[in-house]
Amino acid sequence: MAAFLVALLLIGGGAGVLLTGCSGDPGTAGKTKEAQLYTCGMHPQVIQDKPGNCPICGMKLTPVRKQGSAPGATAPPGRKVKFYKSTMNPGETSPAPAKDSMGMDMVPVYETEGGASDSQLITVEPMTMQDMNIHTATVTRGPLRRLVRTVGVIDYNEAGLADVTTKFKGWAEKLYVDSTGQQVHRGEPLFEIYSPELYSAQREYVIALEGTNSPGGAALKASARTKLKFFDISDEQIADLERTREPRKTLRVVAPQDGFVVEKLVVEGQMVEVGMKLYRLADLGLVWAQAQIYEQDLDYLKLGQEATMTLSYLPDREFRGRVTYIYPNVDEKTRTARVRMEFHNPGYYLKPGMFATVQVLSELAPSVLLVPDMAILRSGEKNTVFLALEGGRFEPRTVVLGPQAENDTYQVLSGLNEGERIVTSGQFLLDSESQLRQAIQKMSKPGESVRASERGERPTEGAASTLNATNAPRSTIVKYICPMPEHVSIEYDHPGKCPLCGMTLVPVSSAALSKIHPGGKLLYYTCPMPEHSDVHESKPGKCPKCGMTLIPVMSPSSERGERGASERQNPGAASTLNATNASRSTPPTLYTCPMASDADVISDKPGKCPKCEMDLVPTDTVAHGKTAEANWRKQHPGGP
Repeated sequence: MAAFLVALLLIGGGAGVLLTGCSGDPGTAGKTKEAQLYTCGMHPQVIQDKPGNCPICGMKLTPVRKQGSAPGATAPPGRKVKFYKSTMNPGETSPAPAKDSMGMDMVPVYETEGGASDSQLITVEPMTMQDMNIHTATVTRGPLRRLVRTVGVIDYNEAGLADVTTKFKGWAEKLYVDSTGQQVHRGEPLFEIYSPELYSAQREYVIALEGTNSPGGAALKASARTKLKFFDISDEQIADLERTREPRKTLRVVAPQDGFVVEKLVVEGQMVEVGMKLYRLADLGLVWAQAQIYEQDLDYLKLGQEATMTLSYLPDREFRGRVTYIYPNVDEKTRTARVRMEFHNPGYYLKPGMFATVQVLSELAPSVLLVPDMAILRSGEKNTVFLALEGGRFEPRTVVLGPQAENDTYQVLSGLNEGERIVTSGQFLLDSESQLRQAIQKMSKPGESVRASERGERPTEGAASTLNATNAPRSTIVKYICPMPEHVSIEYDHPGKCPLCGMTLVPVSSAALSKIHPGGKLLYYTCPMPEHSDVHESKPGKCPKCGMTLIPVMSPSSERGERGASERQNPGAASTLNATNASRSTPPTLYTCPMASDADVISDKPGKCPKCEMDLVPTDTVAHGKTAEANWRKQHPGGP
């Protein structure tokens, strides 16, 4: 339970409320509307009707300046649960009670919270809907597949190429294969060659055969035979020499494998040098297809995947093969990577140099939420869809998209539930109406939610919805990283497993990410919670205070870290620099109380808050950090 409450802080609050200090009489619960309420700045879910200390962290409770009904842990009469959301990842939702990807219980979201407020809902009359040509579709669940189609070129199988050369100097006397493209089989003669060196080697072997019974004759015979073998004389030819005891003027060179002659570089009577390439044979029983894949599609290809290929001159046939290699470089001009595929070639229909159409169907997941591409409104920073509600009402919903799937659909990582109806046509007019209403709301009540947050108050449900949607502090933005220091430089937008090492990704706020500097030296592992930053461990694990997965802290490698170290080593130079440069009027790192109401507590070194005795945290890890830094400049007008 403690880990659950701490996790609520990481994302800037939770939906649950803990009422304490109330009398046992149920009738007193209704009096909270008129009474002064008190809450904890670190745990806003704790609310009671009298002063005291927080039962979770022991901090002194602060009064809620704006009175109102405290949202209870159970649904008030007349309200029903709209959906359930994750406390670790605000975009992860479920239509029924469940656990999120981190194994924590999801909390309920009621009809007037967590989604669009009443001012954001758009109501359209039936006749107007017809004029706007509004069409809807249902959010479905299905396999995440992607069809990658590209052009390939048939090429030789490099493992099936063989060159015919000689290890001695000689003259080609007779050619048995005298044309390119001729098919040969293993052991068939290619040409005959005369070589004085080879003739002498045969004579030595015949003499060794005649003196086998003499002392040392067996060793001489073995040496002469080995010399012939090193000249690539076959066992059959050596056996024939043993039988006839007569050296031959020419030696017959045979094909080393089955294949087609793709190169012929010798003619009759030509002098052949040592190592000179005379023939090149290619086995076309297995061919390669070199395909060009755009870099955005590389994630859909894996080694061993099945690939299909069609040819323009054989439109009625389809060849099946496998992806065998993905080259490690991308062409700078075409922005494509070369992918090699292997295809069997019965009948030799696949001829090197041919163009072919290659397709690879990749399935990334068996069951995901899918929405049509035409339903998504892209604004650069976020993606929005419109939900079609009952009574002609429409609600804008921000969604997080995954990879593109087949049939012009996209995976939805968060923001929608299966079975919800979304607008697929006419949503641009709805978006214009929604933007207009938001602009009017901001002009009528500018910055209400932001000011309430800075005062430490709990905003109203409608204001909280707007704040979460548009003005969320950067410290509450959740990313996912691998706890391995070697992989910490890659951030993910969704939970899961690290594709490099298979470890479970860890949710981290942007405040915690500011401690991680890729490429630096590993210092220690710490808790992503700001109030547990004193946890320093030498290896990965769980936080001993809240049970969250520890994250690595690397040595600073940025310009700010280097400047801070320099200023700490040379305070005199830092003072001069601060006096001459207004942009450096504050130390590189300032610490303040995590309570927004205590933003006047500011220090240039870690310590305890003199008001609530909480551990001070860096100003860039809390939403009121700018206010605290401004207080520092007021307290130190001449510099740090």
